[in-house]
Amino acid sequence: MDTKDILQKVRRVEIKTKRLSDHIFSGEYNTSFKGKGMSFAEVRQYQYGDDIRSIDWNVTARHQEPYVKIFEEERELTLMLLVDISASQKFGTSKQFKNDVVTEIAATLAFSAINNNDKVGLILFSDEIELFIPPKKGKSHVLRIIRELISFQPKSNKTDINAALEYFLQVMKKKTIAFLISDFVNVTFDQKLKIAAKKHDITGIQVYDNREKNMEDIGWVMMKDAETGELLYVDTSDKQIRQQYDEHFSAQQQGFQSSFRKSGAEIISCEVNESYVKKLLAYFKSR
Repeated sequence: MDTKDILQKVRRVEIKTKRLSDHIFSGEYNTSFKGKGMSFAEVRQYQYGDDIRSIDWNVTARHQEPYVKIFEEERELTLMLLVDISASQKFGTSKQFKNDVVTEIAATLAFSAINNNDKVGLILFSDEIELFIPPKKGKSHVLRIIRELISFQPKSNKTDINAALEYFLQVMKKKTIAFLISDFVNVTFDQKLKIAAKKHDITGIQVYDNREKNMEDIGWVMMKDAETGELLYVDTSDKQIRQQYDEHFSAQQQGFQSSFRKSGAEIISCEVNESYVKKLLAYFKSR
């Protein structure tokens, strides 16, 4: 993909996801993620209905009439996107690859964050940390994140979520909102996730393709493991093989859900052909 193609794709993603953020998700995001606490803003004259516990007695004594303290929420938060860019993300059997949907989800969350004056950062990972963009504010910063999501070429094809979580814990010392986005294929990460979820607000977003869930009967086909490069001839007409394939996906799904729930973290599971907009809305409303 040349520079012109990259910029055009960045623009398309920007238009779509910024519109979603501006009109749908910004308010939902604000409601779902609370600020760090309350800070003193000002004093003003007492008005009927004010809580008498908020009266500032020193100012009241000086002015000989009641004044109350006004507090406001310290809103600024940090959002970190931990995105799996291993080779299994470049898979799709319909209109989009998994990594296309991942990019749009990440961009929607990033625009929602900056609309609420929060910082956004990015960790791209395979079985190593491929790229770290420290949290910042601003539209140009989000556009850089989108550009990297679209064009970055990883050094490795494999996946190691433990390594991503360990690095995240090293670089983010203060409580952070984190979205860990992956297909969560054949990975174990329970211990690191438990540690991270105790300190941070973590949600796992699983993006998968329907053909990873169900195998069609199309006779003998050659299958390739995208992460290891292993080739295997499979007789998809064999009912037992199709059943084992489906059961394997179900086991992975249960493992993903169990790991996050045991850690007290939340989950979103989205098939490529499903509406991630509806999935995100349901997630925000459930909070």
